[in-house]
Amino acid sequence: MGSVHPYDSANGKRYEARYRKPNGRQGAKRGFVRKRDAELWLAEIDTARAKGNFIDPQAAKATVDLLGPIWLDAKRHTMKPSSFAPIETAWRLRVQPTWGGWEVADIRHTDVRAWVAELTKTTGATVTIRTFGVLASILDDAVYDARVATNPARVGRIGLPRKTRGKHGYLAHDEVIRLARESGDRKLLVLMLAYTGIRWGEAAALRVKDIDFDRGRIHITRNAVEVHGKIHVGTPKSHTARVVPVPAFLMEQLQLTSAGLSRESLIFPASDGSYMRRTRAGDGSKSWFKTALANADLPMMTTHDLRHTAASLAVQSGANVKTIQRMLGHTSAAMTLDVYSDLFDEDLNAVSDRLDEGAARAGVTQLFEN
Repeated sequence: MGSVHPYDSANGKRYEARYRKPNGRQGAKRGFVRKRDAELWLAEIDTARAKGNFIDPQAAKATVDLLGPIWLDAKRHTMKPSSFAPIETAWRLRVQPTWGGWEVADIRHTDVRAWVAELTKTTGATVTIRTFGVLASILDDAVYDARVATNPARVGRIGLPRKTRGKHGYLAHDEVIRLARESGDRKLLVLMLAYTGIRWGEAAALRVKDIDFDRGRIHITRNAVEVHGKIHVGTPKSHTARVVPVPAFLMEQLQLTSAGLSRESLIFPASDGSYMRRTRAGDGSKSWFKTALANADLPMMTTHDLRHTAASLAVQSGANVKTIQRMLGHTSAAMTLDVYSDLFDEDLNAVSDRLDEGAARAGVTQLFEN
């Protein structure tokens, strides 16, 4: 049980409520004009403690500037650099400038909702949702630490925008050939991306020892991703190694390329022998990939679209969704279907045709005959 004590202030007599925190240390709240108000406040504190939802008024004064870097540092050690980079950017450019000076107890649901509405005017859905997620997660920590009772970003409707999936760029066999021809000494790289579906970073990290020439397979165990100009080498995106089938014509070229190289040699090194970087180096130089697309009279796309092309060509060759899932390294077949549902439209037609044939054999159509 707490106690109430009077004291003199510049504005006259005031009251201070003293109480014990759950850790046994003493806390106090000053400024009550009436003794009765201080006693009522203490009663609320005792009730909250009894219910197990006590909130320390001093702890509630913690600012987002204080809690944000702590949350961010925890994320830094649990996320891949390529995944962490956009999170850090969202904090630095959009969350901290707006919310840094706010005490967590002062943030209201309507404040967050209005902020999200402003974000949607200047950023895309993905960036808005990611930025909101940073603030919401920091406030989750405030709830876990008993600084606030509820997270204002998690109650009610915030009005987050919906993501819209862009149309994938698929190339036909003849278009892949034209692109490879215009890519010069990167021809084999383009063909590998388009016919195996491996990611750019996985191709960058591919070594001679990862190739099983006897079985026509490559083992994807590493990823070399460029983040803010620095190459980070780690596990593949899903943290799971996988085995990818390689067409025989590519295996022949890989064998020629790797002839005389050590097992540790990179298959697609940069000119200096290190990991290759993105198609645009960031130094103002022109993208070789965009140049090749233009020369091949193909629409603008990214190297990641070659991964989509690989999925498309695999479906055309008769591969089922489970095989494509394993080839691309998706976590589930459901994810593959979600990403590439448009590629399986013909399967829907085939199902309809087979049902029609089966019903006809069973005599269903006779039900409608007079």
